Amino acid sequence: MSDNTDYNNNSEYSTVTLSLDDGSEVECAVIRTFPAGDKNYIALLPIADIDEDESEVYLYRYSISADNEPVLENIDSDEEYEIVSDAFDEELDAMEYEELYEQEDSEN
Repeated sequence: MSDNTDYNNNSEYSTVTLSLDDGSEVECAVIRTFPAGDKNYIALLPIADIDEDESEVYLYRYSISADNEPVLENIDSDEEYEIVSDAFDEELDAMEYEELYEQEDSEN
């Protein structure tokens, strides 16, 4: 996959359109941006898979360019991917905790 080509704000969620190596494009929902080590990363879910129970999440290095555009870079090493994957799992756990806490708060 190459760098992102488009970043949109949708009323429901932010999206990124990825340009694949074969020239096709995949629109993805932004799940979350998060730090891991000394870099930032982004987790993306293809829109076509958004209602699937088991779907593949794409993880990329994430930064903002000098002209304020988001930049996505591939994660090249297995070691870096493992670190990012673990950090993303921790982010998911935190998101689930926040949702449970908000539900309990709204019930009281």
